[in-house]
Amino acid sequence: MKRELAPFFWSMAEADRCPIVICNLEHEILYMNPAAKENYAKWGGDGLLGKSLLDCHNAQSGEQIKRVVSWFLENREHNRIYTSHNEKKKRDVYMVALRDEAGTLIGYYEKHEYREAETMRRYDFG
Repeated sequence: MKRELAPFFWSMAEADRCPIVICNLEHEILYMNPAAKENYAKWGGDGLLGKSLLDCHNAQSGEQIKRVVSWFLENREHNRIYTSHNEKKKRDVYMVALRDEAGTLIGYYEKHEYREAETMRRYDFG
């Protein structure tokens, strides 16, 4: 049943307006949704796929990323951590653990959540 949901999760990530970047435990960028490719265009956009996330950060940030992954590994309940806020873009950024069906850590992703009120009219089909 869970494998049957894969196309739905793919579609959900592709349609999300917030950047989503998925990495494995070696910090290799495996996936970037369209919003992430656009958000990180000046740093290479989809050219970042297959590269190390650590190469996209300074040494201090890289150490924090490694520290978070170690924290994820410590306990199966360690699954989400707040990493930053961008006041200009009104968004919070999180690292979120990705686990397989047995609960084993297999990677992580960066999730942005915007804190501005939606400007779109409700149910605007036009």
